[in-house]
Amino acid sequence: MPRHPRKLRLGALAATAVAALAAAALAGAPTAAASTATAATTTAASRTTAGSYNGLALTPPMGFNDWAKYGCNINADLFTKTGDALVAKGLAKLGYDYVNVDDCWMQKTRDAAGHLQVDTTRFPDGMKAVGDHLHAEGLKFGIYEDAGTNTCQGAAGSYGHFDTDAADYAKWGVDYLKLDYCYQPLSDYPGKTPAQVAQIVYTQASQALLKTGRPMVFSESAPAYYYDGQDFWDIMKWIGQEGNLWRVGDDIADNWSSVLTNYTQTSTPGLARYAGPGHWNDADMLETGNPGLTLTEQQSQFTLWSELASPLLLSTDVGALSGAPLAIVSNKDVIAVDQDPLGRQGTVVQSSPAGSATPYDVLSKPLANGDRSVVLFNKADIAQTVSTTAATAGLPGGGDYTLKNLVTKARTRTTGTIAATVPPHGTVIYRVSRGGGTAAPATVVGLGQRDFPGGKAVTVPVSLTDDGPSPLKGAALSLSAPTGWTVTPSRARIGDVLPGHSATAEFTVTAPTPPEGRSTSTLTATAAYTAAGERLGSAGEETVSYDLPYTSLAHAFDDVGVSDESDTAPGNFDGDGDSYSAQALAAAGVTPGATLSANGYTFTWPSAAAGAPDNVAGGSPTIELSGSGSRLAFLGAEAGFTSDTVTVHYTDGSSSTGTLGFPNWCCGATDSYGAKTAFTTDHRNTPTGPANYGVSYRLYTNAIPLTAGKQVASVTLPSSSAIHVFAMAVQP
Repeated sequence: MPRHPRKLRLGALAATAVAALAAAALAGAPTAAASTATAATTTAASRTTAGSYNGLALTPPMGFNDWAKYGCNINADLFTKTGDALVAKGLAKLGYDYVNVDDCWMQKTRDAAGHLQVDTTRFPDGMKAVGDHLHAEGLKFGIYEDAGTNTCQGAAGSYGHFDTDAADYAKWGVDYLKLDYCYQPLSDYPGKTPAQVAQIVYTQASQALLKTGRPMVFSESAPAYYYDGQDFWDIMKWIGQEGNLWRVGDDIADNWSSVLTNYTQTSTPGLARYAGPGHWNDADMLETGNPGLTLTEQQSQFTLWSELASPLLLSTDVGALSGAPLAIVSNKDVIAVDQDPLGRQGTVVQSSPAGSATPYDVLSKPLANGDRSVVLFNKADIAQTVSTTAATAGLPGGGDYTLKNLVTKARTRTTGTIAATVPPHGTVIYRVSRGGGTAAPATVVGLGQRDFPGGKAVTVPVSLTDDGPSPLKGAALSLSAPTGWTVTPSRARIGDVLPGHSATAEFTVTAPTPPEGRSTSTLTATAAYTAAGERLGSAGEETVSYDLPYTSLAHAFDDVGVSDESDTAPGNFDGDGDSYSAQALAAAGVTPGATLSANGYTFTWPSAAAGAPDNVAGGSPTIELSGSGSRLAFLGAEAGFTSDTVTVHYTDGSSSTGTLGFPNWCCGATDSYGAKTAFTTDHRNTPTGPANYGVSYRLYTNAIPLTAGKQVASVTLPSSSAIHVFAMAVQP
C-alpha cells in the first residue's frame, strides 16, 4: 500500500488533495444516490459472511509484491525476472505463485475513452505481456489500483471507472487486484461516515470484478486507513463480503520497529474472528532478504505472519535470495501453518505484564488435524525464557505432548510445559500434538544474570529444567562467552534432574569495558545429559546489551550523505545510492569542518571527507553534549516525510523531549515540521555520477526547546532512519 510516506487516516488526504484533483479524476463519477443503490445490489450467491465471496483465496495468497523493496523503481523486466526466479528457486512449487505489480505502472491521466494508460517507458509492451509471461510459467499476475480519485503516487484512480478498469484487467489476464484507498471521495457523500463511503466504493469495485467473469483475488485497503478508530471496526463488519484480504495497518518498512508495529496491529484482540478461508487480515509484505532486519528478525516476521494466517508476499530481490533468508521462506513446516486449511488466525493467549522490561507474547493457532501451532515471541532486546502450558495454548489437559520445533525440526516431549529460551526479537514455533512417543524430554537452559558491568566479576547462575516425563541422567552445564570475557569454571556437573525439577550451577564471569554506543554480546550455556538411553544436549543464551553515550556526534555517524563527483559510489543518503554532491555543497558554502550560520543558528559542518560517514540516520543513538540555552538546533534533511522524538538529558538527571523533522531533501514543502531552508544545491550525485541538474537539494535547520537554566548532558536522537542529522548545537 504505497501511501507516501505515511497512511493518511480519517480522510485527511481526501479533505485536501481531492479538491485539487477532482476536476480530472471525478469525470463520470456516480452520484451518491446511485452509488448507494449499487452498494445495496448484491446477490446471495456471491455473498457469504463465513467463506470466500468469490470462491478464491481459500488459503492466504503467497508470492511477490514490489513496493516495500522497489517503490516506483519498477519496469516490466523486474516482474518477469522475479517470476523466473520464483520458479528457478523452487518457491513457486511451495505456493509463491502471485507476482503483483504495485503503484506507478500507469500514467497520470486516462485516455479519451476513459481507460487507464500504461506507463510505456516502464512497460513498453503493456501489462498483458507481463501477465502472459507469468502465466506461461504457471504463475499468477497481480496489479494495483486505488478506490479513490488517484493512486497514492498521484496517477489515475479507479473511482468512477470500476467497470471499465475491471474489464481491462480481465483482458490483460489479471488474477489479483490490490485496491488502495488514497484520495478518498468523501466529499461526494455528504452525511455518510468514512466507513459507509468505503463500503460504497469497494462494493462497486467488487461487483465490477465479479461481472467480468474472470477469477480475481481482491485485496482491499480500506481498513488500514482507519486502524485506530471506530470506522475501522465498522469497515470490518462488511469487508469480507466484498473481498478476499485487506491491509489492517501501517505500510511495512525494512526495520524491526515497523515489523513489530504491523504484528501488533494484526494481532489486535478481536481481529482474528474476521479471518478464515477466502477472507484474511493482511499484515503487509515480508522483508526477508532485505538488509534492515537481522536473520533472527527475518525468521520472526515469517513465523509471526504464518501464525497470523497473513498473506506471504515477498518484497525483495528474489533473484538474489539465497542462503539463510531463502531457507527461512522455504520452510515447508512453517508455510503449512500459514496455509493450514482450517484457516484460523493465531491469537495471543499469554503476554508479559504491562510495562514489563522483558515483553513477550505467546500465540496459539488451531490446526486442521487437531494440533496447535504455538509461538513463543520474545519482544525484548535481550534473551529470555518464555514459558506457557498446553492448557493455556488451548490443548486438552493431561498426558504427554510432542513439541516439534518447526525451524530446527527437533522433537521433544513434555507433560504440559511449553518453554524455550528465546533470543532477542526471536521466536520459537512449535507444532504441538497429543502423545509423547519416544521423543527426548523437553528441556530449558536458562541464565539468571543480565547485568555485567565492565571489568567486574559477576556470579551467573545457569539452570537446566526437565519439562518431560523422564529424568535427565548425569547432567553437566557449560558456559561460554565472547573473546575478551572470562568464565570460570568452564563446566560444572549437576547430576540427575528429575521431571518437573531444575538444577543450577554457578559461574563467575567478567566482561571487558564496553565501547561507546550500542553493543551486544551473547553468553551461551549448554547442557549435556542422558535421556531415553542417549547422550543428548540443549542450550540457552543470554544477551548482554550496552548503550553508552557516544562522546561526539561524529562518533555516531552511520550514513554517507555526501560523495565526491569523481566517486559517487559510497553515497547513500536516500537508500538508493543517491547523495549530496560535495562540489555542489561547496558552491553553497558548505565544506568539511566549516562554521555555518543559518536562520539564526550556528553549527560546525562535519569534517569527514566526501564518501565517509557524515551524518546520523535514525537508530536513537545517545550523544554526549554540554551547554545550556533556550534551544537545541539541528542541521539536516530527510529522505522521507516524517518526524520523531528527541530526548534531552540534563546533568541533574531530568530530561525533556521535543519533536524533530525536516522537509524532504528535494521534494515537497520546504517548511514542514517548522523547519527552514539553510542551504540549497542545484544537483545531486547518483550511483552513476552527478545528475538532476536544475533540481534543488536542500539542507534545513530546525530546533527543539530546552529547559531553562539546566545543563545539557546528552541527547538521544530520533529512531527514524529517514531523519538525517549532520550537526547539532545548543543555542543561546
